[in-house]
Amino acid sequence: MENSHKLQLEVLYRISQALVHYQDVSALMQEVLDILETEMGMWRGTLTLRHMDSNDLNIEASKGLTAGEIKRGRYKVGEGITGRVAATGEPAVIPDISKEPSFLDRTRSRGSASVAFICVPIVHQHEVIGTMSIDCPASDERILDQNLSFLMIIANVLAEAVSSIRSQVQEREALLAENRKLRMELGDQYRPSNIIGNCAAMRAVYMQIAQVANSQATVIVRGESGTGKELVARAVHYASERKNGPFIAVNCAALPENLIESELFGHEKGAFTGAIQRRQGRFELANGGTLFLDEIGDISTAVQVRLLRVLQEKVFERVGGAESIHSNVRVVTATRRDLEKAIVDGRFREDLYFRLNVFPIHLPPLRERRSDIVLLADHFLARCNERYARTIKRISTPAINMMMSYHWPGNVRELENCIEYAVLNTGDDVIHGFNLPPSLQTAKETHTEFIPSEGASLEGLLGAYEREILVDALKTHRGNCSAAARALQATPRIFNYRVKRHHIDIDSFRVGS
Repeated sequence: MENSHKLQLEVLYRISQALVHYQDVSALMQEVLDILETEMGMWRGTLTLRHMDSNDLNIEASKGLTAGEIKRGRYKVGEGITGRVAATGEPAVIPDISKEPSFLDRTRSRGSASVAFICVPIVHQHEVIGTMSIDCPASDERILDQNLSFLMIIANVLAEAVSSIRSQVQEREALLAENRKLRMELGDQYRPSNIIGNCAAMRAVYMQIAQVANSQATVIVRGESGTGKELVARAVHYASERKNGPFIAVNCAALPENLIESELFGHEKGAFTGAIQRRQGRFELANGGTLFLDEIGDISTAVQVRLLRVLQEKVFERVGGAESIHSNVRVVTATRRDLEKAIVDGRFREDLYFRLNVFPIHLPPLRERRSDIVLLADHFLARCNERYARTIKRISTPAINMMMSYHWPGNVRELENCIEYAVLNTGDDVIHGFNLPPSLQTAKETHTEFIPSEGASLEGLLGAYEREILVDALKTHRGNCSAAARALQATPRIFNYRVKRHHIDIDSFRVGS
């Protein structure tokens, strides 16, 4: 390694430039090793850092080492030459590593060639925070001492920068931890009393409810059936300034198309056959409060036009009437449907979509919030105990395991029905696995056999049995066809063929579907 004064100044200049441009310790140290290799012909080099919470030294950057060699290059403070330098803060020069018994060569990257090894400490405020080492050709003592002195200068230059970057990283991590803690505290603070759940996805929902409640923005709640969309709508209402006004809920999918306009906007006497008197619609009844329109994706295009006008102009007329009625209503909608696809198919107006989609809140399906299943089950159990005057104390572990492995296509509503069924089905003060509904039962949990009924054809019985086996396997393996096929000792091709033959919806069993 040539150590002329001019070359050393050039190396130090390039390292000082790297200190300005790099804010990552690993990247900075890697750049330093690259410079030493390019400018000074270094063979092999490593930069280790002392772990903040232990006495371990890990390779943070290296040159000339493979991934496997880096993985092996771990030292304790005081262990080997590198560990000794870290422990004492004193540099070390090994003229020939083959003649040094304390040299561990833990990376096993050197052959039998005669190699010199130089290791210097990286010291910041009298504390060793790492080491820097290089391999170079075995030379006389004078050249090795020159190399050692220069490496000490580089280590001193790096010490302040490395310590500063690590402090910044620690501060960022502490800030992130504090932010996470604050978000959890805020999630508890804003959690509506009518909603159960502590998972991260539900905490995000609580924050959204708190953010939008006191505004006049139109809210649309998206999610599968049974996820609790009306509960979110009620939470928005009761957290708003309209909480003392009425909350009116309308299930648009449950109303016949020819009656939904009358339900929403009211009608005048004689407006149609059967209209024997004037009737107020839901918009009038919800005046000063909140109108919740569930399953908004199911309304006809004619009603969509009238609804768009109410949202834009805040006025409407009763069916068969001419009087314009002012609307002081906050509208919250919900749907399980893919409105974007409905727009493409021409079944939903794009302009109405943009009026409704001002503040969307997405409710996750139960299969994506499994940490809340036991919490919800305990809540429903307490409610059923009160309703049916029971004293059931707990849910057994096998029953909990069955609920945790089930895919819950009906979401929270299905879980509530499941617990009610189990409460009515149990004879003691514990809910067992066999007390749960048949939809949660699999052959693995129940140890049951298939017993054919009298009068059924062989083909029909075999088909039913085969379908039951396939469904059980998909339930157990949560829609993973490959795993289910292996469990049945079948190939994935045969398994998928039989699943398609029985028209089984694989997606309904998948955890993330």
